Amino acid sequence: MIDFTSFVQHAGKLLDAAGVVVILIGVVMSTAAVIAAAFQQKSVHDLYRMYRHNLARSILIGLEFLVAGDIIRSVAGNLSVDSVVILAVIVAIRSLLGVEFEMEIEGRWPWQRAKTKKASDS
Repeated sequence: MIDFTSFVQHAGKLLDAAGVVVILIGVVMSTAAVIAAAFQQKSVHDLYRMYRHNLARSILIGLEFLVAGDIIRSVAGNLSVDSVVILAVIVAIRSLLGVEFEMEIEGRWPWQRAKTKKASDS
């Protein structure tokens, strides 16, 4: 029988692996899509924008899995001040990256979305 700590550690590693797989699949699919679009005589600017947009989406989703894996593993581990600080730094860095990728994808900051919806509802 597997104990709770081992189960949670394995679950965290599984989420990390899922995050890496999502990012890798996103890179492959984004590259295939930009190659296909290049054959359709798209401009270099459009190709570049499409490629960055698609890569940002896959990285953002992969980061969510990686953060979830870190959080789950930290809950099961021996919590110390050092481990909590390390987790906080990792989550902060990945959150900042997430906000940046959200800006890349949507063209506005995440907190501006609510204002835009309210203005369009009026």
